[in-house]
Amino acid sequence: MDFAQLTRDLEALRSEALAQIVAAPDTAALESLEVEILGKKGRLTGILRGIGALPADDRPRVGAVANTIRQAVEAALRDRSAAVGGAELRARLLTERVDVTTPGRPIARGSLHPSIEAMADIARIFSQFGFVVHESPEVEDDRTNFQMLNIPPDHPARDLWDTLYVDQPGYLLRTHTSPGQIRVMQAMRPPIRALLPGRCFRYEAVDASHGFEFFQVEGLMVDEGTTLGDLKGLLDQFARAMFGANKRTRFRPGYYPFTEPSVAFDVECLVCGGPGCPACGRSGWMTILGAGMVHPVVLRNGGLDPERYQGFAFGMGPERISMLKHGITDLRLFMENDLRFLEQFA
Repeated sequence: MDFAQLTRDLEALRSEALAQIVAAPDTAALESLEVEILGKKGRLTGILRGIGALPADDRPRVGAVANTIRQAVEAALRDRSAAVGGAELRARLLTERVDVTTPGRPIARGSLHPSIEAMADIARIFSQFGFVVHESPEVEDDRTNFQMLNIPPDHPARDLWDTLYVDQPGYLLRTHTSPGQIRVMQAMRPPIRALLPGRCFRYEAVDASHGFEFFQVEGLMVDEGTTLGDLKGLLDQFARAMFGANKRTRFRPGYYPFTEPSVAFDVECLVCGGPGCPACGRSGWMTILGAGMVHPVVLRNGGLDPERYQGFAFGMGPERISMLKHGITDLRLFMENDLRFLEQFA
């Protein structure tokens, strides 16, 4: 191959390259052309491989022509890239334009967990009767959790609470919120109207109606002349505020070591309204809490004179209240963090 042929090939390459660059529709096509023409394995490099066969005097002349063509192609690429890139940017700005006057997307609102919501409802209702929320520790000593509540170490009632003990001897995860009664009585003087919500723990198998971790709300009222009739009237008002104004209620005999007498408090079945159904065991009633008059031993352990003061206490599970109120059949749903369940309470 001689000098004249190489020069003709280079000029032909320039003409063809410039025409292709002008016709390139977008930046991607231009980038492809740049690699095809000027890359290490491009067409210009392929033509210049023939320089080695030329006489030494002709090689600089061919190199000068090649440099001129390279500069012309690079300049054409820059100009076309600027034009095509500007057009692409304008088109992108039109398609991605944001109308700042358009209303924004609604933000999904969260909701309270049904257990927390039930506790808030319970606290709101009892606050209307002067009850104030108090907190007590989740890790208790055996003396406060059991013994000061009239449950000595050899008492058979301990079998009612499957206890979880901690490493420190004599301490445990509280099995109920009732030890808060002792702490409130020791810290305050009557009249006392205290509400004690919190988590409790028991060593139990988890199923549809039992859990090893659950919430309770304890109520305590101590004053001179407090009676079982006061307790009945208060719980009647609570049941009607929580479940409806026309709901019937009743007391049934019960047993708790720290109250005497003890009662179970029932409300008319929320499903059938009284005739009886599977939900209420065909009885027409649903138990919502346990209660009773504070045992004189417990009053004395709380630093109060049972000859002067009387009191009543009640305890309920907010999950149980939610299950009755919303028709929930499985206690485990409250602890599974399943959004399909929780979003129903939004």
